[in-house]
Amino acid sequence: MLRIALPNKGRLSEDTRELFNDAGLEVRSSGERTLTASLGGEFEAIFVRAQDIPEFVADGAADVGVTGWDLVNESGRPLTSHLDLGFGRCRLVVAAREDSGIRAVADIGKDGQRMRVATVFPNITRRFFEQAGRPVDVVPVSGAAEIAPHLGIADVVVDLTSTGSTLRVNGLREIETVLRSSAHLITAEGGPRHGAADRRQELDDLVTALASVIRARGQRYLMANVPRAALHQVREVLPGLNGPTVIEIAESSQYVAVHAVVSAATIYRTISQLRALGGEGILVTRIERLVP
Repeated sequence: MLRIALPNKGRLSEDTRELFNDAGLEVRSSGERTLTASLGGEFEAIFVRAQDIPEFVADGAADVGVTGWDLVNESGRPLTSHLDLGFGRCRLVVAAREDSGIRAVADIGKDGQRMRVATVFPNITRRFFEQAGRPVDVVPVSGAAEIAPHLGIADVVVDLTSTGSTLRVNGLREIETVLRSSAHLITAEGGPRHGAADRRQELDDLVTALASVIRARGQRYLMANVPRAALHQVREVLPGLNGPTVIEIAESSQYVAVHAVVSAATIYRTISQLRALGGEGILVTRIERLVP
């Protein structure tokens, strides 16, 4: 049975549990503070801090893990991503005070003076500025890096942001994006270490199950009866994955039934276009899984 390391708290933990539940791998534990649990009776979960998951997976304590790509990069361990889970999206950015005069990475230390950079991600930050050829001293902090320039601890910060609002509130300007991050399903390089053949098949099954749920999100299944004479125009309205499925309707020569997967974001317009073509009996349902 694959052992999967999952985040033990926070929004990342909540989104991970929701995804696994939707994939039929419900977390079954004896209590809220339990350290291990069954995932639908198929896998074993261990709950640890998100920042520790890269180490657990790289060292073989867990076969698979779910954590942020920023934490994977910070760890520097040899890990492989098998699936972008699509949540926990954020950016790691360079930011400086609005009144600092710094408008680009090239402005940092341009006079030869070494600047101090505060960050929770010292390894990523050090690599970034080395590659950029900028002279900096990295100041590791445990949190709230955005306050560092105001306290004189650092001239610049490298910090996570989703919308940039926290940086702006603290009088900081984004200079450059260092890394884009989201939650990923990871293993050690080469896949699970123990029981190679069986574990790899279990991993493939897990990736397929999770990917089918992710693929289905934002999609809807639409069914409608449309005039046979308008079928060519209907195909333009319902491209679907490979075009709509067309089904004959018993005892009807004028209408056919069409089924298609459509984007939830455009469903309102799609229904309107079908009605304009004479469509009727339109039914839209959610999709739990979508395997191409």
